[in-house]
Amino acid sequence: MARPEQVLVLEPQHELKFRGPFTDVVTATLKLTNPTDRNVCFKVKTTAPRRYCVRPNSGIIDAGTSINVSVMLQPFDYDPNEKSKHKFMVQSMLAPYDMTDMEGVWKEAKPEELMDSKLRCAFEMPLENDKTTEHSTLPKSASASLDDGEVKKIMEECKRLQMEVQRLREENKQIREDDGLRKRKVTSMGTPHSSSSSAMATSAMRDEGLSTRILALCVLFFVIGVIIGKLAL
Repeated sequence: MARPEQVLVLEPQHELKFRGPFTDVVTATLKLTNPTDRNVCFKVKTTAPRRYCVRPNSGIIDAGTSINVSVMLQPFDYDPNEKSKHKFMVQSMLAPYDMTDMEGVWKEAKPEELMDSKLRCAFEMPLENDKTTEHSTLPKSASASLDDGEVKKIMEECKRLQMEVQRLREENKQIREDDGLRKRKVTSMGTPHSSSSSAMATSAMRDEGLSTRILALCVLFFVIGVIIGKLAL
């Protein structure tokens, strides 16, 4: 006598997919739905029991309800050239109305009362593009909440500040050289002491102003550098 057709609805129906890398436990979920008006007993079996951990591996699904079965593949050395030969079987039977011992029910079950469905196992490694996408979609921390456009603007501002600092340094150097030349001319021409003092005071004010501007730009550049450093983390 042929076995009755499986009453449980399986999702997925034919294949359990495990997505690598397989250096850690990889879990696939098998959803079992009981669309009937009877409680259904089930068992999940595999051809490679040492490679998988199944929770729950047996139980009762009440009428009109579903359960999720977690199938955990243990870590192993993945060989892309080796095709998986592992298989799973979901065995089920209608629960007797007067059932008190589920294990006893399975032992006493007749072959024509048992239903089963088989699933293949498939191993997949993520593509390089998928890895990049997964990395880019990770949530950003509070210190890295700026988008790419803002980061680009900050980088451009850093370059502009670098050029500005360099220009101010060259300008400061040129002013010092001009002031030194002017002092030598004043000394050689024997100008009054007041003129020399005035020139020296003006030069000092210019030097102080330029030094303040350079210091401010350096501080700003340092702050922006710290922000970019956090973004890079």
